[in-house]
Amino acid sequence: MTNPASSTAPAPTLEDAIAALDALPAPHGLPAWTPAAEVPLDRASGEALRSRGLEYRTIDARDDAAYERFVQAISRGFLEDRAEHLVGWRSTLLQLDGRLVGVFDPAAPHAETPVATIGTWGTGLVLDPGCIVPMWAISVVTVSSTHRRRGIARAMLEGELRAAAGAGYAVAGLTVSEATIYGRYGFGPSVGARQFTIDNRRAGWVGPRPVEEGRGRIDPIEREEAMRALASLHAETVAERPGEVTGWPGLWRDAAGLHPEEEEKGFRAVQYTDDEGRVRGVVVYSIKEADGKAALRIQSLLAASTDAYAALWRFALTHDLIGTVTANLRSLDEPVRWMLEDQRALTSTEHDHHWVRILDVAAALGARRYRAAGSVVLEVEDPLAITGGRFLLTVDDEGTGSVQQLSADAAPDAAVVQVGISELSSLLHGEARWGTLAAAGRVMADATATAWLDVAFAPAAPLQLSIGY
Repeated sequence: MTNPASSTAPAPTLEDAIAALDALPAPHGLPAWTPAAEVPLDRASGEALRSRGLEYRTIDARDDAAYERFVQAISRGFLEDRAEHLVGWRSTLLQLDGRLVGVFDPAAPHAETPVATIGTWGTGLVLDPGCIVPMWAISVVTVSSTHRRRGIARAMLEGELRAAAGAGYAVAGLTVSEATIYGRYGFGPSVGARQFTIDNRRAGWVGPRPVEEGRGRIDPIEREEAMRALASLHAETVAERPGEVTGWPGLWRDAAGLHPEEEEKGFRAVQYTDDEGRVRGVVVYSIKEADGKAALRIQSLLAASTDAYAALWRFALTHDLIGTVTANLRSLDEPVRWMLEDQRALTSTEHDHHWVRILDVAAALGARRYRAAGSVVLEVEDPLAITGGRFLLTVDDEGTGSVQQLSADAAPDAAVVQVGISELSSLLHGEARWGTLAAAGRVMADATATAWLDVAFAPAAPLQLSIGY
């Protein structure tokens, strides 16, 4: 007999499934932070914009009309018909206690539609295995072309940085569409990315073959299952993957190819399960014809073990009827290159990806670990006066760093290095090298100091930020 209650219960929606991801265990070592929605707007930026006849205020994402106007403004700023991907972003933003900020022109014909936008929320940034700091994530930065060159972007960005620093965030971060804008605010490219194209027909394989050797199995899964598996694997492993951010529930909808705008791409998903029945890896991909050849494009690939990583890449590279495999936002030091018999089958394009801005030198440098004992005085120039000054970085034999702010007349027995906040932000993860920036004239230091810094700051594992935001 049918249970009446069960027959009338509505089927779970995709939004329900995304919200359920919030119940997954938090990443190990996740720090606390003040929610962005509770951080007041910067007073100096408000006054600067008011002097230009503009208003600076937050937008209530729960207000349908206000949020629709915000989306319209972003669409205009990014030259899109409509930023459909932001419609579902609202629930994620509310989950994250994020905030939306707009600049308004009271004299404009549509005075309630912002002429500039910015969105922010708190998340964690992994500096080193087991070392996570609070990060002020910044997105959807737009200024209408009708209101350019009025100092709006400067007021908004400087205001966000001062607000975040005042709320105790160690760093701010963003993934950029234009690389020439953010250095002036103290951001620096900290983690790069590669886009791969691999010619399957010539690549060959010299890596592990776990499935063929009886270790684990590969199976197709539904994208909703992939979404949950990606979220679970990320939460389990992210603390050990420097360069990554700790993430948020809505992120996994797009990673699993479930965004309504992308239905026509026909995403598929496969998981790798180990001998104990644990899901250890997931790949989400699509296949399309190009110039008479089938190409497999990887949307997401996340693995928690070497066997899972090898099995998923081998699946993609031996897929029937496929000529090429492409993948974006991969590490600059991706292991799959060393699994190919012919490395020339892999071509790649390198680009900057994650731009970071240190907001608290002592908190940021003191949070990560180092590879060599020693000490150095860092004279940090910050044009925005958020966190500049003289700092003594001391690293003990265990790789633990401590940072002490120095008075102007202090003279510890340590080499002195002069560095700008943008350059220091680029050097934070260790992907950029102190010696390289010194050779480029971006850091002032002697060869002995830069040699020690290059060893001390070397990353413990390949750096990667596998998402954009």
